[in-house]
Amino acid sequence: MIVSISVVSHGQMSMIGNLMQDLEKFCPDQPIELILTLNIQEAVAFDLASLSYPVKIIRNSSPKGFGANHNQAFKCAQGDFFCVVNPDIRLNKCPIPVLISCLQDRSIGTVAPKVLSPSGSVEDSARHFPTLQKIVSKLRHRIRAPDYLLQGDRIDVDWVAGMFMVFTRAVFHQIAGFNERYFLYYEDVDICTRLHLAGLRVVVEPGVQVVHHAQRSSHRSLKYLRWHVTSLFRFLSSPEYRQLKRLHRL
Repeated sequence: MIVSISVVSHGQMSMIGNLMQDLEKFCPDQPIELILTLNIQEAVAFDLASLSYPVKIIRNSSPKGFGANHNQAFKCAQGDFFCVVNPDIRLNKCPIPVLISCLQDRSIGTVAPKVLSPSGSVEDSARHFPTLQKIVSKLRHRIRAPDYLLQGDRIDVDWVAGMFMVFTRAVFHQIAGFNERYFLYYEDVDICTRLHLAGLRVVVEPGVQVVHHAQRSSHRSLKYLRWHVTSLFRFLSSPEYRQLKRLHRL
């Protein structure tokens, strides 16, 4: 079964080159296709012909948001599974076979691996649904404890970060992909919310891991802070969030 992997570059070609080499090295027996979206104008800095898997390139005439880029990639995807991956992800072995085997359970809407930092610490990539009270409390008390301990067997969670998510083609189509009203941030919270509301589970498989080489400098930008706050309040005022409240899921 083919897995379509969607990666979006914002001038991150060197990182994507590393990810592509990891896929070549660690996933030689897994049928994949890579859909690479260039969200800004940049040159492709590697030899596509040297790869054992096909690469489709989408060149945007103007930048799109996170969800719009991955939805666009899905429209040309040929795989049975659709995998959303950030460009700053690295592999130490192939996580795909275990993750797609999880999706044989039709009750699961999306699955994610455990995410590690380059130092080996576990990143906070699975969380409870946000509320204003939780956010204020975390900021006031500087709470850094994770919402979930990602150990042992498969874990059901509220939402997983969009740095690495796998869906069946049927489920991604069923829920109409990402909500493009979120330009950046909270599109992962929103899609996981809609999966839950559709009666599907969001799970983490701690038995497989990826490494996240996070680019933290942009997080201090006022532009990114504005996007983050805008997306937060868009989510908190959404009909999906109101449904979560009615179902006592918060």
